[in-house]
Amino acid sequence: MRIEDVREDDLAAFRAEVRDWLAAHFPPALKDRGVPADDDTLDADQLAWRAAFGPTGWGVPTWPSAYGGADLGRTHARAIKAELARAGAYNPIGGMGVMMVGPTLLEFGTELQKLRHVPAIARGEVRWCQGFSEPGAGSDLASLQTRAEDRGDHFLINGQKIWTSYADYADWCFCLVRTDTSRKQGGISFVLFDMRQPGVEVRPIALISGDSPFCETFLTDVRAEKEDLVGSLNGGWGIAKRLLQHERSAISDSGDAMAGGVSLIEIAREAVGLDDNGRLTDPDLRARIIRNEMEQRLVDLTIARVTAEARAGQGAGTATSILKNAGVRAYQARAELILEAKGLQGLGWDGEGFSEQELSTVREWLHGKAWSIFGGSDEVQNNIIAKQILGLPS
Repeated sequence: MRIEDVREDDLAAFRAEVRDWLAAHFPPALKDRGVPADDDTLDADQLAWRAAFGPTGWGVPTWPSAYGGADLGRTHARAIKAELARAGAYNPIGGMGVMMVGPTLLEFGTELQKLRHVPAIARGEVRWCQGFSEPGAGSDLASLQTRAEDRGDHFLINGQKIWTSYADYADWCFCLVRTDTSRKQGGISFVLFDMRQPGVEVRPIALISGDSPFCETFLTDVRAEKEDLVGSLNGGWGIAKRLLQHERSAISDSGDAMAGGVSLIEIAREAVGLDDNGRLTDPDLRARIIRNEMEQRLVDLTIARVTAEARAGQGAGTATSILKNAGVRAYQARAELILEAKGLQGLGWDGEGFSEQELSTVREWLHGKAWSIFGGSDEVQNNIIAKQILGLPS
């Protein structure tokens, strides 16, 4: 594992650079408002913020600059995150393009695929959705039945996907399709296709949080170009496993996104208050916040190790199953602690008595309940851990 050699004075100078840039470019009206729910409701300030931030490469700081990133290490990436939180700002570059398909294309895509798709992801210009799960293929994803028929210069896709997050807003889909019916995992290919074409029908599924990020997606004679086949024909299963690694790592690393990236400690200080020694007045809450901060730091360090191993060519390992479960537990515990610290202000659903940040925090807490399911449920991850890491019998 490569250890970053970062001088403290260089890091301080970089943080000052980010701080000054944020002071000059972050719209004051967005301070502490949190991450927008979806791209179709962005106001003028939010659109301007994304347009300004995207070209810096700081939205995907560790990606290569040739494809829209900033060529930075994780230490500098954390510094950007910290300065965003300090300014009450948020990273406007995100979604499944950043979490999943972007890193996957950087690893498996052709040069043409990288140049065509990745810079637009890095600038937040294109929205992606994931076509993996089907009504009869959830935990047993390899039993998927959506077919892709070879038509010479393109594939013709027919089938149905479900739990397709934000498919109703997506411009493109990365999708697993069956290209060989004689083999299970060995008959699956990984393709990209345009969601705005005829034959794509999307129906949102309402959730308890009041939002509908999940959708049913029906595919009838949908076209995927041959140049949008990622990897080899029938080689999609290995790519899908690597993509799920990226997703689980991103889920594990997402705790700071809640409440607009504002520190849990800062939230508690403001809501609960401090004693004469500068400590939270509630010692039990203080201890649980410290424990949660430690757990999140352990997740961060493990993500760094897994990322280094993947870059060293060690393939799609199983540590991300541990990461996913540990990261989700830390995330969900953080959500509970935020609500507890806010007291009555952490129970709002609507009305003038609550700020936008407080309302979004409640919705994040509810949405977080689904994190134990998507990206591979807790139970599926526990099975992987038991069999492939601990070597327990089936």
